[in-house]
Amino acid sequence: MVLNVSEPLTDLCFDIKGQAAIVTGASSGLGVTFAETLAEKEVNLVIAARRYEKLVKVAEDLTKRYKVKVIPIQTDVSQEEQVVKMVRTAVENFGSLEILVNNAGIASLSASVDMKLEEWKRVIDINLTGMFLCARTAAREMMKKKYGKIVNIASIYGAVGDIFPAAPYYASKGAVINLTRALAIEWAPHKINVNAIAPGFFPSEMTEEIFKNKQALEHILSRTPLGRTGEPVDLKAALLYLACPSSNYVTGQTLFVDGGWTAL
Repeated sequence: MVLNVSEPLTDLCFDIKGQAAIVTGASSGLGVTFAETLAEKEVNLVIAARRYEKLVKVAEDLTKRYKVKVIPIQTDVSQEEQVVKMVRTAVENFGSLEILVNNAGIASLSASVDMKLEEWKRVIDINLTGMFLCARTAAREMMKKKYGKIVNIASIYGAVGDIFPAAPYYASKGAVINLTRALAIEWAPHKINVNAIAPGFFPSEMTEEIFKNKQALEHILSRTPLGRTGEPVDLKAALLYLACPSSNYVTGQTLFVDGGWTAL
């Protein structure tokens, strides 16, 4: 999609009405926020996750509130055939695919010396291999129209370590940031922008137990210059910018939405 420089900036920034998007990991937490952000802008959606019953509820809610079509599809992003089916579903129903929000991810809190290899592999398979499979499969469709926006969801823990024992999560998210750079360079000739968002601490299923722990929450707040955890609205503008045509000259970048955490 080529921008007309004579258009007002406000129109350039957010005009994605009628486009098609996939949001993975959309059964709860940040995935729901990302799906809602795009639905608000009248983007048709395929939402994917392993928990189909929750996906159906999210789809029903978004369809009722916004003028969009939302298709839930059960998907394990670490399984290539399921990823192919997910992308095919979007293209067959909407005719194209402009946006991928690569959000599916898991974490595991476990001391590294006690961690079983299966636990390590499970996190890497979802957080890194799954992200690659989704990006690659989506890119094949985007190349046909020489346009696409891929937004990978990384984490502050892709850039820094911390006191929580979650080595495979840190490792996978660090890899996501560099994978984003690599794919951005490789697919730039096809006019596909690949960027990442690295959230700080936001309320979600993944952070629920940490937020309940008073000491852990105090640690988080003490490490955040803005003095609070994130709210869903904090991520909406970040996603919208990277998913819309106004970011056509931005690729290979990671936007840290973390209250200043990684500035320390």
